[in-house]
Amino acid sequence: MSEPNVAVNAGAPPAKSRQPAKKAEPPRGTVAEWTVTILLLLFGTTTLVQAFVIPTGSMEDTLLIGDHLLVDKLAYAPAGPVSRYVLPYQQVRRGDIIVFRYPVDVQQTFVKRVVGVPGDRIRIVNKQVFLNGKPLEEPYKYHKTDYIDSYRDNFPGEPNVRLYEQAREMLEHHVVNGEVVVPPGHYFAMGDNRDSSLDSRYWGFVPRENIIGKPLIIYWSYETVTERLVGSTIGFDHLLDLVQNFFTKTRWRRTFKLIRAHEIADP
Repeated sequence: MSEPNVAVNAGAPPAKSRQPAKKAEPPRGTVAEWTVTILLLLFGTTTLVQAFVIPTGSMEDTLLIGDHLLVDKLAYAPAGPVSRYVLPYQQVRRGDIIVFRYPVDVQQTFVKRVVGVPGDRIRIVNKQVFLNGKPLEEPYKYHKTDYIDSYRDNFPGEPNVRLYEQAREMLEHHVVNGEVVVPPGHYFAMGDNRDSSLDSRYWGFVPRENIIGKPLIIYWSYETVTERLVGSTIGFDHLLDLVQNFFTKTRWRRTFKLIRAHEIADP
């Protein structure tokens, strides 16, 4: 027995709108980021924003050697009774890129990514980070080698290098059931270039009071080497290199690039 024919009512073609087509609007998050950045650039001083340069490759490929950053020093500042309604204060969150005073030597400034906040449990197994018992998806991380280091890539474990005192204290007092537990008022931070980063695995937690702010924008990026960026003054060879190669070594595509965090949800 054959099936009955079914008449399909395709309907009338949609009427063309007489209203002018609207241009695509940029995402609100991008607009807000640019608004804050422009305001800080126009009215900011060293109290509000501060310039930093990236001297090492520990945050590759997110931040490169020679990236010059403007850092928002208000982002994590304590909110006042009035300013809390005007300025974009926020809590330090997992996935944030932070600028902070190095716990071993507060005269130095480091840039890393927050992986653990107070109360989080962290361990690493064969380069895979586990956060509160679950594998952490990290599209930003970068591994230069396939080699598995017994401490760096299986953490916390028996150190195979000399650790700073803060890291030894962390391993002695803050490891429970094979996991590092982040204490109140502290954060666990690592570089995106996991195989070549001096981070919390080697010098312990970042105290909250050490955090200076968060990077806003790369205002200039110049291809250079670490040796020319370390130290308190710029050497003659770096100045000569700038004069000769400014246009060819400037990474124009990175200039005025906004720096965004990668939100890590609660496991």
